[in-house]
Amino acid sequence: MKALGSAGGSAGQRPGGGSGTMVRLGRVLRLLTLLKLPCCLLELLLSAVAQGQEMYAPHSIRLEGDITLGGLFPVHAKGPPGVPCGDIKKENGIHRLEAMLYALDQINSDPDLLPNVTLGARILDTCSRDTYALEQSLTFVQALIQKDTSDVRCTNGEPPVFVKPEKVVGVIGASGSSVSIMVANILRLFQIPQISYASTAPELSDDRRYDFFSRVVPPDSFQAQAMVDIVKALGWNYVSTLASEGNYGEKGVESFMQISREAGGLCIAQSLKIPQDRKDKTIDFDKIIKQLLETPNARAIVIFANDEDIKQILAAAKRADQVGHFLWVGSDTWGSKVSPLLHQEDVAEGAITILPKRATIEGFDTYFTSRTLENNRRNVWFAEYWEENFNCKLTISGSKKEDTDRKCTGSAGTPVMFNKNGDAPGRYDIFQYHTTNTSTPGYRLIGQWTDDLQLNIDEMQWGKGVREVPSSVCSLPCKPGERKKMVKGMPCCWHCELCDGYQYQADEVTCLLCSYSERPNENRTGCRSIPIVKLEWHSPWAVIPVFLAMLGIIATIFVMATFIRYNDTPIVRASGRELSYVLLTGIFLCYIITFLMIAKPNVAVCSFRRIFLGLGMCISYAALLTKTNRIYRIFEQGKKSVTAPRLISPTSQLAITSSLISVQLLGVFIWFAVDPPNIIIDYDEQKTMNPDQARGVLKCDITDLQIICSLGYSILLMVTCTVYAIKTRGVPENFNEAKPIGFTMYTTCIVWLAFIPIFFGTAQSAEKLYIQTTTLTISMNLSASVALGMLYMPKVYIIIFHPELNVQKRKRSFKAVVTAATMSSRLSHKPSDRPNGEAKTELCENVDPNNGIPPVRKSVQKSVTWYTLPPTV
Repeated sequence: MKALGSAGGSAGQRPGGGSGTMVRLGRVLRLLTLLKLPCCLLELLLSAVAQGQEMYAPHSIRLEGDITLGGLFPVHAKGPPGVPCGDIKKENGIHRLEAMLYALDQINSDPDLLPNVTLGARILDTCSRDTYALEQSLTFVQALIQKDTSDVRCTNGEPPVFVKPEKVVGVIGASGSSVSIMVANILRLFQIPQISYASTAPELSDDRRYDFFSRVVPPDSFQAQAMVDIVKALGWNYVSTLASEGNYGEKGVESFMQISREAGGLCIAQSLKIPQDRKDKTIDFDKIIKQLLETPNARAIVIFANDEDIKQILAAAKRADQVGHFLWVGSDTWGSKVSPLLHQEDVAEGAITILPKRATIEGFDTYFTSRTLENNRRNVWFAEYWEENFNCKLTISGSKKEDTDRKCTGSAGTPVMFNKNGDAPGRYDIFQYHTTNTSTPGYRLIGQWTDDLQLNIDEMQWGKGVREVPSSVCSLPCKPGERKKMVKGMPCCWHCELCDGYQYQADEVTCLLCSYSERPNENRTGCRSIPIVKLEWHSPWAVIPVFLAMLGIIATIFVMATFIRYNDTPIVRASGRELSYVLLTGIFLCYIITFLMIAKPNVAVCSFRRIFLGLGMCISYAALLTKTNRIYRIFEQGKKSVTAPRLISPTSQLAITSSLISVQLLGVFIWFAVDPPNIIIDYDEQKTMNPDQARGVLKCDITDLQIICSLGYSILLMVTCTVYAIKTRGVPENFNEAKPIGFTMYTTCIVWLAFIPIFFGTAQSAEKLYIQTTTLTISMNLSASVALGMLYMPKVYIIIFHPELNVQKRKRSFKAVVTAATMSSRLSHKPSDRPNGEAKTELCENVDPNNGIPPVRKSVQKSVTWYTLPPTV
């Protein structure tokens, strides 16, 4: 074992002497390079540094050859603060280093490939740190530095003999992008080509700054595009990013974010960075997991990190009991490596990783597994790897670890091509880590990416073997009829708001009102026509008015038929046949209007409504007004003279009635001329808060005000008739129906006083059509029924059931009748002087027979005396 240490340097010893000085010099060199100082100044500095560099030579691999290639490999991880190197890296370090040695052996042993030329190598350890790698790479340029040794003498005075360092014609490496960038800045000054096997930072594609740099792996811009395509293919639109501090991680995330912004439809919830100079690794990673959990909907984590950071973040997720929560999407630094997942397999299950396409090098597995401490002395770090891998003790103690020897893969076997920027084309394999539903846990190839994505989602599985793709979205899709209210600055996040009222969902973010005649459909994705309704015959609102109207029509026809049949009898003649028929016609029309108000509106129906709405009442009250006015004039005239008043003949009465009716007809005709009848669909009347209950009302183009105006003239006649009924209340009760007319008018006024508040009080009701129509028709039916019942039913009763009372009595002169009625009226105001009826009876019995006024019988049960004024009415 010691022989190994003396020949190649201690296998367990790690470079460290003079590291502080070299780190400072490395930083100075980097700054000077960026400032593009003259090469002569750089050469002087490099010459000074080269003397100190000799102490690092033992910690490198030197293979003699005709042509020497440099090699930079991360044999060790980054050390803690103050120490440049940490633990040995097996896959990224030793495996890749041995791959280069194997490749050199294959080339040198092939007589046809490079005949008579042997390739040598100078391989250095970068310790995964850019500044340390810069110091190491100065070895490659020593042969190109001109040294002035004229003043240098040995102790014996003779000039010294310098061992000229080998000239490196090209460098293979480095692995990390930040290391490659640092080294490339020095190598380009001496025009030394550099080819990296793992650096993927997009910055290295700049052929103006890195004109001597090439790589056999595609840049992260391709990788980022592939990762964006993967995320979108899985339906994720809300992800977080996690990057190791440094050029690779930060530039990779930056490229991913830029491509996602350009592609659209993908939002970054958080973009976190893993600091490299940290005191307590555990606390920092636990804090990162806690931050990621602040956006729980962003389950997908796009990670650009080194092996150690990947391992630590998985461990922190496990400590936080978040197994299965996070959906990892790892870059090529994760690839298909097993070491970051040791003891964290359950947390990593379902992780999707990406790796540049590569093929297995035939013979390398046999070569690598045959390496021992005896046959691999050229690798000065192999002893340390042996201790780490097999948990044995050589010069330092190690910890027992699981055998993780893996195939070393690369781009051998596939054509090597570079584009104009020195980049390899983007070709990736896509893996997913499976632990359940498989006998051999590990990575499974699920797709590939060249210029576009080919992903086999059916072969994917997630935590606990779930096949359904989990979600990583900021907001769930809105339901039909809901619009997206976007969160400011986050196009993938929104709140769902229901398109309420009469609004429908026009698109994802807009609600619009339906047109006046429409309402939203069931899922509010469009509009549909509002149903049209009218008052139906079978509706309870129509049944009652129709029933009353039919009874009234039947009764009116019966009364009219009776009067026609007994047209010449005293009772019919005494009631005023001509005006009675007019009045009965008006009553009949009052009943008929019920059917017009309920019938389906059309132009004809609407025209008849306008005509007959107020005509029936107008005819009725015009006839009654003419009667009461006639009675009033007769008795007022009798107080002044015995001469009969003018215009009391039947013809005159008909003329007066017709003139009153013509006013109503004139108003209707003017209404027709100004506003022709039409039908409308009123959507406001039943436009309820709930659109499902909205209805369009089919009705005539008649407003409430027009209805009242149409009835206004009839109501004016009714009020005037009531006034005359009050004035003639003293007329003998059996004189030309004065008192029945009075009672009719009092009752009718009460009916219409109740109608007005009901009609206008329901103007804002959703049932307005039904309530107002029913109220109007019932009020007209009641008005007609009151007149029919009080004025004509008693007469019909006598005519039909007591014909003996329907006999002609002696006619009285106008003077006698008026005198008797006047005296009776006066005495009727003093009922306290005598018992009821005595005054009138006594008066009538003691009248002088010479006056021509016959006595009035006290008992109306035996006979009825009808006062008849000439001419007979």
